[in-house]
Amino acid sequence: MTTQQSATTSAGVWVAHRAVSSAEAEAANRASWDADADDYHAEHGDFLGDADFVWCPEGLTERAAGLLGDPGELAGADVLEVGCGSAPCSRWLLAQGARVVGVDLSEGMLAHGVAANARTGLHPPLLRATAERLPLADGSFDVTCSAFGAVPFVASLDAVFGEVRRVLRPGGRWVFAVTHPMRWIFPDDPGPAGLTVTQPYFDRTPYVEVDETDRASYVEYHRTLGDYVRALRAAGFVLDDLVEPEWPDGHTRVWGQWSPLRGKLFPGTAIFCCRRA
Repeated sequence: MTTQQSATTSAGVWVAHRAVSSAEAEAANRASWDADADDYHAEHGDFLGDADFVWCPEGLTERAAGLLGDPGELAGADVLEVGCGSAPCSRWLLAQGARVVGVDLSEGMLAHGVAANARTGLHPPLLRATAERLPLADGSFDVTCSAFGAVPFVASLDAVFGEVRRVLRPGGRWVFAVTHPMRWIFPDDPGPAGLTVTQPYFDRTPYVEVDETDRASYVEYHRTLGDYVRALRAAGFVLDDLVEPEWPDGHTRVWGQWSPLRGKLFPGTAIFCCRRA
């Protein structure tokens, strides 16, 4: 196994590109999100809200986009949010009249969700689980969704898509947002340095942050657009639309690698709108 390392991201943390098993990725990302939950909400909580459905750093909301259906369809629907984090999207869906369950790997993120439930009076059930093994019955939901949750952080798309299909009813929707695959070729830099290609698009080797013993502390997987399409088809989904939100005029927020500079030039988010065949 070959590990490529670059400069440290912080004290004692290196960036590597190497193979990562499902178990190693699950342990690393659970610990990472638990440790980062407070800082994440301090930085992004106001933008995401306690009970709003924001699909992406570009600021596209479900209220504006209607990717999960019109309000009449959501009222009374059974909805699962995969990788819900602190579950603002789940609370928004609950406020529309849906019956909602949120699932996330991180206890730290879910703790923020419990606190937000109390603040808003909206109480979707929140479960801790990996998206590769959903603790839910077959055919339980009309809609599943994920706004940058779970999908980029798990080793097996086949496992996640298979589980989503299993818990969906025939014809049910599966809509999920991920970092646009073309972003993989650029550094995670919102400024001019983030406009120069440094990484091959076709290199699927995961991005890994490791300590001095090569133990993973954060893992993110790259798939091409074609990889997603083929995995969806193999799992029994029909792809109805691929939404690439444009950077809106007047939107000045910088979120990690997302910025007005980059957003005006190439897409940062891909939203796959699918249904169970």
